[in-house]
Amino acid sequence: MWTLRRAMGQRLSLLAIWLLCQVAAAVASAWMLLAIVTGSRRAWTLAVSYDQLANAAFGGHEDETISSRAGRAQRQGKRWACVLCRLLDRFDPNHCEKSIELDRGKAMR
Repeated sequence: MWTLRRAMGQRLSLLAIWLLCQVAAAVASAWMLLAIVTGSRRAWTLAVSYDQLANAAFGGHEDETISSRAGRAQRQGKRWACVLCRLLDRFDPNHCEKSIELDRGKAMR
């Protein structure tokens, strides 16, 4: 019984955190739009944070961008990374390779 109660408490805590994250996402999205309109550097900072969030959602390290992860995977010949890096190279030549963060790459457990 204690284990069940503990598990439910953990789930409720995670649900509360999820709700707070939804509020934070809405605020960050509005703030990013305002930063774009006003020309603030904060827009770029928020864009990178969304990039890191997406990388974490796909199982990557929470402090690494998708481009960095793709650059490392491209070096290993992974098809998804090669395709993504070729696409990004059209906008910024050698983007993935330039984005590699050598101190990143392990997913949180």
